[in-house]
Amino acid sequence: MLKLEVEKREATQKPKKLREEGKIPAVFYSGKEPTTSITLSKKDFEKVWKEAGESSVIELSGVGDNKEALIHDVDTDPVSGSVRHADFYIIEKGKKVTVKVPIEFDGTPLAVKDLGGTLVKVIHELEIEVLPKDLPHNIIVDVSSLSDFESRIFVKDIKLPEGVISLLNPDDAVALVTEVIEEIEEEAETPDLSGIESEQK
Repeated sequence: MLKLEVEKREATQKPKKLREEGKIPAVFYSGKEPTTSITLSKKDFEKVWKEAGESSVIELSGVGDNKEALIHDVDTDPVSGSVRHADFYIIEKGKKVTVKVPIEFDGTPLAVKDLGGTLVKVIHELEIEVLPKDLPHNIIVDVSSLSDFESRIFVKDIKLPEGVISLLNPDDAVALVTEVIEEIEEEAETPDLSGIESEQK
């Protein structure tokens, strides 16, 4: 499990000053405990965020007992993309969490390889319910079975890891292949200028 060292943040500590010191302000909270203001190393957070995303459990240490958490929200600078603030959601032990995990498409559809079609990825994330210990980093969907333009892969067709329950409609389409339609360029008609000429006379 990925780990982050955090410190309790006092109200007197200004966010701008923290960022100048290479840290970022953050908070953690859950349904049972109040919001706690913390601070942590920006470099450490960005490294963990890149690896974990928002669908991996992270252990926070440094404030009371160690806590298992999910990265719930990240505020970044709209220009530089630099992280400015982070929210962590504390997971209650033994309780399932609801989270969206990215879908990773694997394989080449037969309808793309043999018929020259285009793969359309309808859903990019799957909302699931799962115990933290069983939380997958992503969901693999094999699209090689899409053999023609009528074929579909639905949510109910996805093979989920043990303990993982999908919360999406089972009949929602996840991926399909569409036919490539070539656009025929029409020749531009030459405008009729006779009317304009007669008006000028």
